[in-house]
Amino acid sequence: MSTLFAFLHHVCAFTLVSALAIEFVLIRSELTLSSARRLQVTDLVLGIAAGALLVVGLMRVFFFEKGASYYFHSHAFLAKFSLFIVVGLLSIIPTMEFLSWRGALTAGQVPAIAAKKLRMVTAIIHGELAAVVIIVLCAAIMARGGWV
Repeated sequence: MSTLFAFLHHVCAFTLVSALAIEFVLIRSELTLSSARRLQVTDLVLGIAAGALLVVGLMRVFFFEKGASYYFHSHAFLAKFSLFIVVGLLSIIPTMEFLSWRGALTAGQVPAIAAKKLRMVTAIIHGELAAVVIIVLCAAIMARGGWV
């Protein structure tokens, strides 16, 4: 069962990173009706992957791996988990922006986004990608038994 949950954890993580990369590409190009719709769908996939990653990861911590006491005494795990939570909270900002486009998209119009708001959403997505790199570093440190 441990192997199955490790597999699910990796699938969720790779899905999350893929969706984030797609958002990164789409937000950098000119906003069109099609790209706005793709951003909404991609953000939904990102949210589902993040939620599943959290659930599967916590199940691994509490039921399938070394136990909660091991993980909650690991500095690398705490850094990884904390960063995941912070990124999840920050990702609410782009999600709310993409959801606000529903009316315009339903009407067949390209959503209007202020330049300042676009820069903020883009910066958050860039930050999320940078955080993923640090999260992967923490995972590698954990796998090697470091930062305990």
